[in-house]
Amino acid sequence: MKLNELRDNEGSRYRKKRLGRGIGSGKGKTSGKGVKGQKAREGVSLNGFEGGQLPIYRRLPKRGFKNIFRKVYAPVNLGAVEQAIADGKLEASAPVTEAALKQAGLVGSGKYAGVRILAEGELTKSVTFEVSGVSASARVAIEKVGGSIKLLGPVVAEASAS
Repeated sequence: MKLNELRDNEGSRYRKKRLGRGIGSGKGKTSGKGVKGQKAREGVSLNGFEGGQLPIYRRLPKRGFKNIFRKVYAPVNLGAVEQAIADGKLEASAPVTEAALKQAGLVGSGKYAGVRILAEGELTKSVTFEVSGVSASARVAIEKVGGSIKLLGPVVAEASAS
């Protein structure tokens, strides 16, 4: 075989149909776009338009509410903190901050407003936490072993019944 004998496999390169090149080509005059109108022009984007019929996004009922100010916290369990201390990724003597938890690999990548400690697992060492949130059962478990919690950021006061 020589270089001048090299060919593509049969049918591997599809030759594009040339539009608007006379009626004998089969795609002449209107190039397969029908007749005049908006859709025959270039750059048409009629997404969701159903020819004047009420579109489906308007026919279906709307439910719920999406809070654009919602804050998502990264969950970290006490068992994972205990394991990180055992593995040497965290020090029990130093305060466990959100940055330390991220560096230890306990907080995944994502847009989180902070870290919230949850009570799954068991904590055996006295640890000081500096995080955005803590569950009630995690608070009890931390204080039971002599640890403490410092919450970061503004604390929202509960609405008083007046």
